[in-house]
Amino acid sequence: MSAKFFTTGSLTALIAAAALSCGAAQAQQRLAYGQQQYAPTEQNDQAEDAQMDPRLQRQIVNYASNEAPGTVIIDTPHTYLYYVLGNGQALRYGIGVGRQGFTWTGVQHVARKAEWPDWYPPQEMIARQPYLPRMTAGGPGNPLGARAMYLGGTEYRIHGTNDPTTIGKQVSSGCIRLTNDDVTDLYNRVQVGAKVIVLPQSQPAQTAQRAPVQGERISSNATPASLY
Repeated sequence: MSAKFFTTGSLTALIAAAALSCGAAQAQQRLAYGQQQYAPTEQNDQAEDAQMDPRLQRQIVNYASNEAPGTVIIDTPHTYLYYVLGNGQALRYGIGVGRQGFTWTGVQHVARKAEWPDWYPPQEMIARQPYLPRMTAGGPGNPLGARAMYLGGTEYRIHGTNDPTTIGKQVSSGCIRLTNDDVTDLYNRVQVGAKVIVLPQSQPAQTAQRAPVQGERISSNATPASLY
């Protein structure tokens, strides 16, 4: 019967190797978590896109326009955003738009762009909904989603959303929202300074300076995603 003997040095080496192995595995797990922290949202958005009403899915369409390629045209009544390609074509996206009383019309430009932007609700919104957080850090739970394009000096943005089910609906406080997958695609195309046209509606549109209607109330069980 044989016996195996380990010197102090060899035993120490074995323990160190095991520790290094565990440490490497934990490091790989932490790295994988960090890499996937934001990715699932975009992957889930692609799954949502596949289930979306076909008319709201991103697609190239015939679109006659005298506007220069790169112009963004927002058709609020039909919940479409057109990115003009030229030669009678545009890339059309399904969007979520302002709810009743919060739509607007006019011409703006993209003043700046941001990836995974932080959200600071404007004071007018906080006055209507005092329960809102004063700041929400960028990330999957942020109502501005994966990307934002800020319009002129206004509070309005073209941005993503953490609730893709609101696309095609009138739900926001005037901002234009797309799925995270679509807003990322648009973000990569649109240049700072690009012209943004919000078309007139079939009925007179509310102006951007609209004051809250006296006695206006918002359900307290609403979430920021359904409001901006």
